Amino acid sequence: MLALTLPFRSVLALFLVVSLAAPQLSAQKKKKKPDPEEGMVLEVSTKQKKKKGDVEITQTLPVAKEAPGAVAAETDRLFFQVSPLSAKGLLSQQTRDAMRALLRSSHGTGIVKLRAFVAGSGDMRRIQEIAGEVFGEKHLPLPALTVIQAGALPMEGAQVVIEGIGVEKKPVNPNGVAFISGQQAGTVEQSLDRMKIAVKAGGMDGGDVLTLTCFVSSLEESRNGRALAEGAFPGAALDFVQMQRLPVVPGAECEGVARLRRDADIKVILLNPLELAPPVASQKPLYSQMALVRTPKVVLSGMQMGFGREETDVKLAFDRLAKVLSGMGVSLDRVAMSHIYLTSMTLADKVRAVRKGFYNADMPPASTLLPFEGLPSLDATFGIDVVVPQN
Repeated sequence: MLALTLPFRSVLALFLVVSLAAPQLSAQKKKKKPDPEEGMVLEVSTKQKKKKGDVEITQTLPVAKEAPGAVAAETDRLFFQVSPLSAKGLLSQQTRDAMRALLRSSHGTGIVKLRAFVAGSGDMRRIQEIAGEVFGEKHLPLPALTVIQAGALPMEGAQVVIEGIGVEKKPVNPNGVAFISGQQAGTVEQSLDRMKIAVKAGGMDGGDVLTLTCFVSSLEESRNGRALAEGAFPGAALDFVQMQRLPVVPGAECEGVARLRRDADIKVILLNPLELAPPVASQKPLYSQMALVRTPKVVLSGMQMGFGREETDVKLAFDRLAKVLSGMGVSLDRVAMSHIYLTSMTLADKVRAVRKGFYNADMPPASTLLPFEGLPSLDATFGIDVVVPQN
């Protein structure tokens, strides 16, 4: 009897040990997928059923595709959009919703450039990863990408607004487009008045403006700006962005793109209407107020970030951008529109001095140069993106 009892007790004890350990082993095999806001999942565990049992397999997820440094698009087919603001979810969900909304409203045509303004503390590096997911779902090529951290957006809880440039199936701008520099002023109303002057000088009216972005020091002080913009430019895709969390100078600066009404033999014309005389240096303007572009194509670059505050650091960023553009068959001395995003205006004079050596000093491009809250890299001090005519 004793000989039978001992094995039974041993078996029973072993059974209890295994039963207690099983849930822990099962929990170790399952890896909880983190919230996207916590970062990208690099490895996950799955189970593959085989004849002799379950085998745990580790899969390495592909790193998000890199956005192209620049994209070429037909000038006469360009169209412009701004994503609707939403307070639903965190940055990842809002970004996906914004990109999907842009794709839906593009009617299946290609989107070639995205410019995202992020408010709040979300990880801006997620924008590129999510673009890879959203465009990958539709089997579409990734657009060129610019991402900037702003101070605030015009909806409480909104963490991102995205501007999109797409290409229609048929020509919609048969005579080309005008890129209009940011019109610096104390208020949105004053900046919009300067925009009206620029549009008229280019032979257009308010109905020809395709997109308008107003950068402001305070959204609260500019709360009537959208109504004024809608009245002045009824067909434009509108975007309002507060540059930094704390007040900055200028109070407002609106930039835009308009459809040209008249054709011309000269494919690129840089204008400086007398009423909008820009700052000058050595009797030469630092930038042009407008660039009228009628070339068959334009090259739209993604943002190139600069690191450091020395002249050599600034030059290195322009060198990298020049290399990207050379791969598209264009160069920095033909830039029509330049955007420079600074984390501090103390760097402005140095950037202006360096860019003269890359841009055409006799015919400088249209330009917007403003301070913002931050860039995707914490070490970045400024960013650049450009539009370059391509024959």
